[in-house]
Amino acid sequence: MNPLLTRLHAYPFERLARLKAGSNPPAGLTPIDMWIGEPRHEPPQSVLATLRENLHRLGTYPTTAGLAQLRSACARWLERRYRLPADSIDPATMVLPVNGTREALFAFVQAAVDAARDPLVLMPNPFYQIYEGAALLAGAAPHFLDTTAANDYTPDLDAIPPSIWRRCQVLFLCSPGNPTGKVLPPVFLRRALALAEQYDFIIAADECYTDIYLDDRSPPAGLLEVCRARGHDRFQRCVVFHSLSKRSSVPGLRSGFVCGDPEILSRFLLYRTYHGSAMPVPTQLASITAWQDDDYAVRNRHLYQEKFERVVPILAPLLDFEKPDGAFYLWPHVRGDDERFVRDLYAAEAVTVLPGSYLARAGVGGNPGAGRVRISLVPPVAQCIEAAERIRDFLQRNPI
Repeated sequence: MNPLLTRLHAYPFERLARLKAGSNPPAGLTPIDMWIGEPRHEPPQSVLATLRENLHRLGTYPTTAGLAQLRSACARWLERRYRLPADSIDPATMVLPVNGTREALFAFVQAAVDAARDPLVLMPNPFYQIYEGAALLAGAAPHFLDTTAANDYTPDLDAIPPSIWRRCQVLFLCSPGNPTGKVLPPVFLRRALALAEQYDFIIAADECYTDIYLDDRSPPAGLLEVCRARGHDRFQRCVVFHSLSKRSSVPGLRSGFVCGDPEILSRFLLYRTYHGSAMPVPTQLASITAWQDDDYAVRNRHLYQEKFERVVPILAPLLDFEKPDGAFYLWPHVRGDDERFVRDLYAAEAVTVLPGSYLARAGVGGNPGAGRVRISLVPPVAQCIEAAERIRDFLQRNPI
């Protein structure tokens, strides 16, 4: 077996299951799960209808590059969403469909890393654990960039020495961030692009929460729009990852796409041809419907905004947290052992949240997730309110 497998850490949700084992919450309370970023809103009926109407096409092998119509729908959505000029994204060379961003993020690093050059993959800390696992199995070392309240949850790129940048082959960014909800501003993205040009590495921007933000007047900027504004109309050294899971509430559809530098995408397509990761045709056709439905994305975003409006006033008097820019998480400080907090909350109130330390790694300043928990506002509005009230009751009995 591949010896690099021994370097992988247990996934956060496996650790959570072990943490909760043996706990028995009150029988009269319905469990409320707020530990996983799994959207539970009603998906667009048009997407489900398209899927059903095309199930007969499961008898056809899909191509790895995907249907031209799907690549075009993805390109046109990017142009609408990020105010890019019409036809500035070539669907034939700049877009690849993927089976959700998780598999694509992992696969991309396997294709991008040259293990013979002592590579580093830089990533925010805390982070989506697939970044770390992808780096380790590609033969690279993860290099963690702490994002804390002290630096406004934004990696300090200028604090990284040239010796690290020279070894960097991929820089992961996530905006809006998981779990912090931080939106990276254009000035940060411009600085990252300048460093990529100077040291010749790839920026891999995970933008799967881009359509979920709290202020309708300020949609998060994207890497491609900032790249083009710098005059790079072929998005040199840039790759972005997008998904329908959050935007269209269809996590089980496993549908997303990768877009960016056509030279990078051509090599990634070669890798994926051997990887055997083509998207089924019915899924592709349903995805076209979803990427074209901007009205649903607005309604979906407003549901999350309503949750924040209803939940924050309940929890803010008792928990220390900042209202995020985007995504659907709260990232409060519980001023103590985050594992114990999660275990005791579940035992008392049947509400499950995730220990923040499971989402980060210890660095020079310790584990930046320690003492925090991630609360996912994914259940329906009424259930989110009930969960917040249970957490409030727990905190009133057990002040922190």
